[in-house]
Amino acid sequence: MAFNDLERKRVEKAAEAFVEKRRPPPHLRSKLDLAFRIDGQSLEIFEVSPRYDKPDEKLEIPVAKAKYVRSQDVWKVYWQRADLKWHGYTPCPQVGTVEAFLELVGRDEMACFFG
Repeated sequence: MAFNDLERKRVEKAAEAFVEKRRPPPHLRSKLDLAFRIDGQSLEIFEVSPRYDKPDEKLEIPVAKAKYVRSQDVWKVYWQRADLKWHGYTPCPQVGTVEAFLELVGRDEMACFFG
């Protein structure tokens, strides 16, 4: 089940604030930027950059993902390993709020999200 309008706005607002705080300066954003998407009950943070061999095409490099589990009222936290699959973030597999997820990603204590 997807977020209702109020929940979606709250998640969007938190994600927009996180991304805006971490984005590179405007003059670098054509080379590297940070963005997010909401899909169903998941929030994904990713970097955007041009392909090195086809600069007109954009690449999305996943940073972090959280999926809201309504029945448990928790956000499950994921990171993408070298196998390009999402794996549970074992140091902190779940958090209580989207803000806590974004704070966890921002700290990146294990260098799993931004490397």
